[in-house]
Amino acid sequence: MAKFKDLEVETITLEPVPPEEKKSWLSIAFIWAGQVVCVPALLCGAMIAGGLNFRDSFIAMAIGYGITVVLMMLIATQAAYTGRPSVIGVARALGTRGSQLSISLVLAISLIGWFAYNNVVCAESFVSLMKAAGVDFSVELACIILGALMLLTAFFGIGLTKFLNIVGVPLLLIFMIYAMVVALKDGGVETLMNYEPPEPMSMTTGITVSVGGFIAGAATCGDYNRYSKDAKSAVLSSLFGIIPLGVGSLLCGAVLAITTGNYDISVMFANVGLPVIGLLVLVLATWTTNVGNAYSAGISLVNIFHMKDDKRALVTLISGIVGILLSLGGIVYYFVDFLSMLSYLITPICAILVADYWIMGKGKHENWDTFEGINWLGIIAWLSGAVIIYFDTFFIPEIVGIVCAMIIYVVLCKAVKNPKINPFV
Repeated sequence: MAKFKDLEVETITLEPVPPEEKKSWLSIAFIWAGQVVCVPALLCGAMIAGGLNFRDSFIAMAIGYGITVVLMMLIATQAAYTGRPSVIGVARALGTRGSQLSISLVLAISLIGWFAYNNVVCAESFVSLMKAAGVDFSVELACIILGALMLLTAFFGIGLTKFLNIVGVPLLLIFMIYAMVVALKDGGVETLMNYEPPEPMSMTTGITVSVGGFIAGAATCGDYNRYSKDAKSAVLSSLFGIIPLGVGSLLCGAVLAITTGNYDISVMFANVGLPVIGLLVLVLATWTTNVGNAYSAGISLVNIFHMKDDKRALVTLISGIVGILLSLGGIVYYFVDFLSMLSYLITPICAILVADYWIMGKGKHENWDTFEGINWLGIIAWLSGAVIIYFDTFFIPEIVGIVCAMIIYVVLCKAVKNPKINPFV
């Protein structure tokens, strides 16, 4: 059961997390596991399987999440030592004002939008499954009820979120394993092994889809990993929180899509005779993931408006309500292309965080500090990385953009000698 302390509203937002508030690596790993076991991950796995055979799908998924986790471990370690969330972790690379006006704004809009999108996808699938059971339920009512459940958890903060994932993640793991076992019975294994995609995609594209599926989580991992006790704890929580269930969720989506011949998550589970399991997976997976969207959106808004730490719960509540309103009537579907565009701006933040702390700062947390105003060197590198990711066709766009953004930032920091815009002079 949840401890009383888990039900306290979290009041630490931008200031360093005190040592007595730090959490075990396992509890944070459960939070990350809950983030990657989600409906978009199942759909992402199905999408990859639509263009690659099962063996190549697995390789693409493992490489994609492997790349993401390496970046995440580096960013998480910084957060563990500084005790600050990602929007503050980047406040030297972009400057305090630069962070408020750029990445915090991008993250807030993006996370609220994806909260709305996940909510309406979950609500529509929920209604579809209920209708199959002979129960009429409106999508709008489902959006409100499900969105409120997710928002309530995010409102309280890391304590209740930790409890939700400790309970929910093992259940999701059991549900997914059971669904795959059922799907692979009666010729399912043979179907899987002999499967050839109708419209083949390249391995590079498969890796790109895998990386893109959770790169925003890597960029914002400081929001939870600021509660890590040390570097080892940050690395363990990232590695074991993401890889097993992250790749597992993608594989589950791929297996169900190939064996059922359908890419609609609710239909996948219904086709293997598990509509109730599908309903539970749908709601629980969206719940554990959308909590993170609302939570990190609240942190970003606190930074944008330079609010006190104890206002995080209030702005989380407001951002969640906006997300629920956007999900009503499927309004958010009109913004999906826009939300996808924002992902090009989020990915290079990983590069700026790593280059600033680990290359220019040599990984010394005792020398890390924020930089007042706007660090235009970081802004240029960040936007350059975003443009490269958008236009790249040479290799995995996210990797090319991240590497280029890191190089640009380091070169600019070494070349420019003006202390007003270069924190390393």
